[in-house]
Amino acid sequence: MNLAGSEPSVAVAAALLGACVGSFLNVVAWRLPRGESVVWPPSHCPRCSTRLLWFDNLPVLGWLLLRGSCRHCGGGIALRYPLVELLTAGLWVAITLARPAAMGPQAAPFALILAGWLLVSWLMPLVLIDLDHLWLPEPLCRIGLILGLIVTAALGWSQGDGAGRALLVDHLLAAGIGLLGFELVSNLAEQLMGRPALGLGDAKLAALLGAWLGLAGLGAAVVLAVFGGALVGGIGRLSGRLGRHQPFPFGPFLAAGGIAVWLSGPALWLQRLGLVG
Repeated sequence: MNLAGSEPSVAVAAALLGACVGSFLNVVAWRLPRGESVVWPPSHCPRCSTRLLWFDNLPVLGWLLLRGSCRHCGGGIALRYPLVELLTAGLWVAITLARPAAMGPQAAPFALILAGWLLVSWLMPLVLIDLDHLWLPEPLCRIGLILGLIVTAALGWSQGDGAGRALLVDHLLAAGIGLLGFELVSNLAEQLMGRPALGLGDAKLAALLGAWLGLAGLGAAVVLAVFGGALVGGIGRLSGRLGRHQPFPFGPFLAAGGIAVWLSGPALWLQRLGLVG
């Protein structure tokens, strides 16, 4: 059953809730690398520290009403904030409309929607932090992995003991292979090139995705990430925006690949890339 198809209000609610969650994820991505609490103090201008009014915090609308600047000091508010809110809202709607296969063929539709919302909301601050700092916080990756295994177990066993065991084993193997495989590739590449090729955070993010997507899903997500990273990196170096040895974050490509696989399944993407018939 497609809940969004029978109840359009679910998709509208998903957009509104997703935008609100996106606003909070902006806070997480800003404060976590600085060692600040993500819940206290309340939202404030990072320049003058003046507390924002409640309507200043309205997703997207608050930024528009403020015209992209603090009402007290006039300091600019980055366009990224409403863009993240819009992106999160769009992804929540896409998840509501999707029929993911990562958690088995008979998982309850609404449980899959909740799981997808959680996955996207967990990946978003990882992407933003990696873009800003070339860093994927280990606690976020580790807790995200554990959550993935808990969700896998809950949705798997809801489809029967046999399905639950098989699904959990598949996702455990994927998490382990993601972690060890990326660490192996990183070590080999560093020995051959004489410099780090992948951050250790990428291995932990791959393990997180394995816990959520399983072996086939992780494989497809990695392939998509490699294609995307190679394309963007190649364009960046040809255009001169990236130096020859300048590092750029791979985590956003892994996360994007993982979300794409969650939404459409691994087979579709592997077929489109010409890797399977």
